Amino acid sequence: MTFYDLNLNKPLLNALDDLGIKTPTTIQHKSFSVMMSGKDVLGIAQTGTGKTFAYLLPCLRQWAFTKDKMPQILIMVPTRELVVQVVEEVKKLTKYMNVVTVGVYGGTNIKPQKEAVNEKVDVLVATPGRLLDLALTGILKLKAIKRVVIDEVDEMLNLGFRPQLLRIFDLLPNKRQNLMFSATIVEEVEEFINNNFTTPVKIEAAPTGTPIEKIKQSVFSVPNFNTKINLLEHLLLNKEEFNKVLVFVDSKSLADDVFRKMSEMFPEQVGVIHSNKDQNFRFNAVNKFQSGEFRVLIATDVIARGLDVSEVSYVINFDIPQVPENYMHRIGRTGRADKEGKAIAFVSLNEKKSFKKIETLMGMEIKAKKMPKEVAVSDILTADELPKIVMKNVLVKAPKKENVGPAFHEKKDKNKKVNIKMTRADKMREKYSKPKKRPQKK
Repeated sequence: MTFYDLNLNKPLLNALDDLGIKTPTTIQHKSFSVMMSGKDVLGIAQTGTGKTFAYLLPCLRQWAFTKDKMPQILIMVPTRELVVQVVEEVKKLTKYMNVVTVGVYGGTNIKPQKEAVNEKVDVLVATPGRLLDLALTGILKLKAIKRVVIDEVDEMLNLGFRPQLLRIFDLLPNKRQNLMFSATIVEEVEEFINNNFTTPVKIEAAPTGTPIEKIKQSVFSVPNFNTKINLLEHLLLNKEEFNKVLVFVDSKSLADDVFRKMSEMFPEQVGVIHSNKDQNFRFNAVNKFQSGEFRVLIATDVIARGLDVSEVSYVINFDIPQVPENYMHRIGRTGRADKEGKAIAFVSLNEKKSFKKIETLMGMEIKAKKMPKEVAVSDILTADELPKIVMKNVLVKAPKKENVGPAFHEKKDKNKKVNIKMTRADKMREKYSKPKKRPQKK
């Protein structure tokens, strides 16, 4: 099947030809006809399999020009990076169409975004928080929305966007098409969809947890943080094979720690990105990694969903995510567009249970590789790795008091307050033992 077999118009087909894309992916051809029928859809597919085009193509195919300034298509995504990525994808597909696309997200000045949405907008891509800010000011009107796309539904809920989504639903017209897409479907997502949508058609291109076939996975048993640093350095010395490497870590502080270590070993070759970095810093880091200026990018899961970088040679899991589905999103940054990819995991002793859950989710076991002889095994532990000494909190009973009297005593006479008004003569008598008379006037 090719895109010419789908009911696409000439402008979209020309844009796809310019991109050199001929054949739709599984999720794209399975969901196209259902979405064109106007039904609500819940699409489930592995990351990197073309979910973005899967919902953009039918939405843009049904778009019709109007002089109305208000947007017809609303796409909500969880991260700023994903907003920028989706806007770029829309612009690629609408090269031969008169479609105005605007992206809005938090963490930046709202004034230019107010001016942008006040002009004509056809397709609006937004994070929920900033979308709600603009809608509540009255500048952005949502009453003309015909199709609503919620991309990465599970990540939306993980990041706590449920209240904002519910408020946005109240502002949208009741008559609309809802399209939900995600790489994973968990109980929380099913409950959210059942409570807010009417029997959407579930289209599953691959079951949740199915490993991406074109990604070759391997795992090393590594005892501690410093040994992981040594192993990472050893791997990155092979510049030809490890020419574009994404290193995922669990926390922002750990990302900064790994960045400092790697920057000393590979100056001007390493970048870092996490939610504490400002927006320009994050965009610059991704752009430098995409262009090849940075050979290594260290990141937290904040960009596991919103990063579409071509030709990533390796994804290295410096530590194992606590949520098994996040592992799938991480390794999905390589092996994109039907290309082969490679992923490596560093697993310490206390992470083995988490990695076992990942293997259970994928339905496969990844054999551990032997540590290279050149890698020094460190015995220096970080503060988090040191054994915790737990002191028992033993409460000693206080001895019983004997011959305890009442819990009050009489005040001393000098401290007693008596409500008696004293004359000046009495005060003088009390002070000087005799009255002090004023001298007579001469």
